Amino acid sequence: MRLAFLGTPEAAVPSLEALVGAGHDVALVISQPDRRRGRGNDVSASPVKAAALALGLNVADDLAAIEGVEVDLGIVVAYGAMIPAATLARTPMLNVHFSLLPRWRGAAPVERAILAGDEESGVGIISLEISLDTGPLHAERRTDIGEKPSSELTAELAQMGAELLVEVLASPDQLAHPRAQAGESTYAAKLTPDTFHVTTDMTPAQALRVVQLERAFVKVQGRRLRILRAAPCAVAVRTGSLRAEGPVLALGLTGGALELIWVQPEGSRTMSGAGWWAGARLGEDVEWE
Repeated sequence: MRLAFLGTPEAAVPSLEALVGAGHDVALVISQPDRRRGRGNDVSASPVKAAALALGLNVADDLAAIEGVEVDLGIVVAYGAMIPAATLARTPMLNVHFSLLPRWRGAAPVERAILAGDEESGVGIISLEISLDTGPLHAERRTDIGEKPSSELTAELAQMGAELLVEVLASPDQLAHPRAQAGESTYAAKLTPDTFHVTTDMTPAQALRVVQLERAFVKVQGRRLRILRAAPCAVAVRTGSLRAEGPVLALGLTGGALELIWVQPEGSRTMSGAGWWAGARLGEDVEWE
C-alpha cells in the first residue's frame, strides 16, 4: 500500500519502521520542524525525521507537502497537530492512539491514565476525523498499567500499536468495517509543570502515580527535589514534613507516608534519599511543599 506517514516523537518510530518492514511504500514522511531538544541551543530533528532519513525516505516538515503526493492512506502517530478538514477530504487517514477510546481522547492519554489510577491502558487504530480522536475503531489491544513508569508504558504501547497497525492494513475486513466508539469519553489534557508537583493534599497512592510520570518533585526550602523512586512506608511523620528514621527518609502525605528511595536535588546528581538527607543537614523534621 502507498502511504504517507505523519509523526514526531520516539513513540511514533516503531510504527514507521513496522510499515517499511511490512513492505509498504511510504512515499512521504511529515514531521514537526527541527527544534531545540533537551539542554543547550543545538537544533535537532525529531525522532521520526531521523528514523525516516535513516530509512532513505522522503521527509517534509510542512503538512502542505502531502498535497503533492498520491497515496492510498495517511498514517498519523502522535504528529502533534490537528489535520485540516480539506486534507482529510483528499487523503483518508488512520490514527494510532495510545488509549482505550473513548477514554482519554487528547494530548496526554498515557499520563492521564496513570494519574487517574486506571488498571488498563491500550492502543487503538481509528479512522481520523475532524473532531479529536472520535473516529471509529478498526482494532484495539490492551495491557495492564500496574507500576510501569510512563516511558515504559509508552514504549510498550508504541510497539503494540505498530504491530496492530500492520495487522489492520493487511486485513481488508478490518479496514472496511470499523466499529463506533462506545462508552463515556474523557479528555487527556496537556501536562503542565504543576502536574508533576507532589503536594501535601495527596495520598501516598496519588503521589506514587505522579512519581510514575518520572518528573515528580517537591520543594524543600525553596529548591526542587525530584523524586525518582518511592514506596509506601510505615514511618509516622506529619503531613507536610520530611523525617528520617534509620535508613528511611519519609515524606508525610495525607493519610500516610512515602519513602524517598532515589532523589535528585536541584542542580545535582541522582542519589539515595537517605544520602541526600545526610548531606543536606536540614534538621530532624523539615517542612516541604
